[in-house]
Amino acid sequence: MARARPTFVVVGANLSGGAAVSALRQEGFDGRLVLVGEEPDPPYERPPLSKEYLRGEADFAQALLRPPEWYRENEVDLRLGVRAERVDPARRVVELAGGEAVPYDKVLVATGGRNRRLRVPGVDLEGVLDLRTRADADRIREAAARASKAVVVGAGFIGCEVAASLRHLGLDVEVVEVFEAPLQRALGPEVGRVLEAVHRDHGVVFHLGQAVVRFEGRSRVERVVTDRDTVLEGDLVVVGVGIVPNTEVVAEAGVALDNGVVVDELCRTNVEGVFAAGDVAKHYHPLFGRHVRVEHWDNALKQGAAAARSMLGRGAPYDDPHWFWSDQYDVNLQCLGVATEWDQLVVRGSLEERRFLGFYLKDGVVEAVVGINRGRDVRRCMGLVRARRPVDPALLSDEDVDLRELGSRLGGEA
Repeated sequence: MARARPTFVVVGANLSGGAAVSALRQEGFDGRLVLVGEEPDPPYERPPLSKEYLRGEADFAQALLRPPEWYRENEVDLRLGVRAERVDPARRVVELAGGEAVPYDKVLVATGGRNRRLRVPGVDLEGVLDLRTRADADRIREAAARASKAVVVGAGFIGCEVAASLRHLGLDVEVVEVFEAPLQRALGPEVGRVLEAVHRDHGVVFHLGQAVVRFEGRSRVERVVTDRDTVLEGDLVVVGVGIVPNTEVVAEAGVALDNGVVVDELCRTNVEGVFAAGDVAKHYHPLFGRHVRVEHWDNALKQGAAAARSMLGRGAPYDDPHWFWSDQYDVNLQCLGVATEWDQLVVRGSLEERRFLGFYLKDGVVEAVVGINRGRDVRRCMGLVRARRPVDPALLSDEDVDLRELGSRLGGEA
């Protein structure tokens, strides 16, 4: 009697979910494979949404992880425009909107996140938009074609990239940010002020240390008011104040939750047969010795594939140091590592000339590295981040010291 083919279900037809189904087929999984996604499009890369795609410089097809026909050719049961309501480990099914229950042997939760919404009056006015999906980018681009002045709320990576793209499209742009510098939570005030100066050079006006208290307008947004009584006129508002992980699908499944779905170094939850990856996953990182949740493109790809291998029983501890980038105007910013806190920032190069490396140290250990227009040097720091050993700050700041060799001497693999 032939053994029934196992069924793997991936909840989330995004970059991480797409990477997982790709890896499963590449690794030889020949069972039934179901990919469920709430969006109408197959898995795609989100970084272009705030940059090339938003500016009209790239077609959406260029952002697709795989051509649409790949899923059919590889026997992936692709369910687009369908919401997964609940994972039920007791019955081993994923319940879909509409009542269908899809059985699974193993399930990957790759549900990503949704934009955090401001809870202020006027947030539902026409012209107050945010950016997460292709449809969001289309709405912003269409609105920008009719607008003359935009207000961006939030100066994190999405806010800064959208501000740069809107300036490129010819709009006047003002930015409201609760911190004292752009990107302050991620990179600290020193590096944040460098990016602030870049944006100011391109005509962006910042209102720092201020929070939005309301949007005003008759039927469409006309003004943004802050807690310092600053009134900003604008006919387009883009809000970018972070995301909330989409954990609702496992809220009743007994899965451990803590600002995301908690998983171990093999992307396994505490419930047998349930895995998680991507923006929604708070994974134990063997390198840093703590749980982290990472929202970057590179992580979505790599962790989705790592989770797939774990589902097949071939997994290895997922210890990628994490790397990401951001392009704003002619400035390329790259980051390596995870620094949630640090006690020293060591600079190699010049903040004033906007060409430097910044090393984020905690107790002398390099937790993360940021580079402005020095991407090649950031990648040479892989061993420094992996070493997890204290390093002399003078060696980090000395341009004559080879960073790859230094990391190797400390015992870190490149």
